[in-house]
Amino acid sequence: MWRRRSRTRSRAQDAPQSPPADMGTESVVIPAPPVISYRNTAILIGLGGATVTVFGVAAIAGIAAPILLALVLTICAHPVRRGLERRGVPRGLATGSVVATVFIVLAAFVAAFGLALGQFAALLPQFSSQLSDIGASVATWLDGIGFGTAQVQAVEASFDPSNLVPVVSGLFGSITNITVALVIVLTMLILMAADAGYLPTLLTQLRPARPTLVEALTNFASSVRRYMVATTLLGIAQGALNALALVLLGVPGAFLWGLLSFLCSFIPNVGYFIAIIPPTVFAFLTGGWELALPVIVIYAIVNAVVQSIVQPRVVGNAVALSQSLTFASVLFWAIVLGAIGAILAIPLTLLVRTILVDADPAAAWWRPLIGDLDETRTLMKVEDARQRALRKAGRAAKSGSGRAAKKAEE
Repeated sequence: MWRRRSRTRSRAQDAPQSPPADMGTESVVIPAPPVISYRNTAILIGLGGATVTVFGVAAIAGIAAPILLALVLTICAHPVRRGLERRGVPRGLATGSVVATVFIVLAAFVAAFGLALGQFAALLPQFSSQLSDIGASVATWLDGIGFGTAQVQAVEASFDPSNLVPVVSGLFGSITNITVALVIVLTMLILMAADAGYLPTLLTQLRPARPTLVEALTNFASSVRRYMVATTLLGIAQGALNALALVLLGVPGAFLWGLLSFLCSFIPNVGYFIAIIPPTVFAFLTGGWELALPVIVIYAIVNAVVQSIVQPRVVGNAVALSQSLTFASVLFWAIVLGAIGAILAIPLTLLVRTILVDADPAAAWWRPLIGDLDETRTLMKVEDARQRALRKAGRAAKSGSGRAAKKAEE
């Protein structure tokens, strides 16, 4: 009996209480439970994952860099396949044509690089005494401002011509590393070219389920192809013009510096300064400032015309990266992947943007912040026009009030 009463009493206490009679029809506001945000946690986890990924890629740079180079070359050569297949060429023969095209380009570049390195090795003994004198002058100046003896000796030894060739070749790795990289590039080119035959069908199959991803990948391939092809052609023109100017001026090693100018055209913002230093130094060693200054002026004119006027018109909005992000990407990929990373900085940055931004509709608002300024420029033009109209109206109102005041005085 007692248990039944206690149970009835507890149920009555647990039942929802009705509002008091004096409250009338007023509703009772029940506070909503607080919303827990995991945004900061997600940001920290994302930064930690990105850091681990970067260090992992840097640890396998000897493998990752050739694979990424092969990917970019395959993307650039893909129109050859499409053109042949449209003309009825069998798929296997079209694949072989793509591989042969890239092989020819790589063979030409390797031959030119070997010839240029040999020319550089033959050029240094001609200026060994002058380079040694410059090293001694620099060492004396460093010693005078308080640098240690070991540091001064290391700087002076760096001007020894016998040490410069190993330093230059060391920038691209040892013979073994270069050979391994070439084997990886050639093997991946064959495999990627064969797999690319299935790509149009795969994208068509994937489009109904992932239309944003398919569009992002298509735009990435088109942008990389347009940028790389345009930069290659303009780099050839830039290197040829610089080499021709050096030949006419009588600067030694014109072919070598022209090839260096071509390679540095793939490195935005920084490449120009890398390309201009060696020919300027050898021009100074040959004819003093009277020869070095024309080299600086010619390089500046050629670079300004090609990089600042012609290339933006040819490439257009294919890259859509801000200048600050472009410069930072060059430094970042150079540290992670070395010289190949600096050359492929723009395509690799576009790849990251494709994965993180373009493929995710929710992240589309990032595009104007990282350099896609088409809509921003339109808004700026509208705002400038509005400001001009306001200034014009203000001047008209001020002029009208001035004339009214004069009439009142009369």
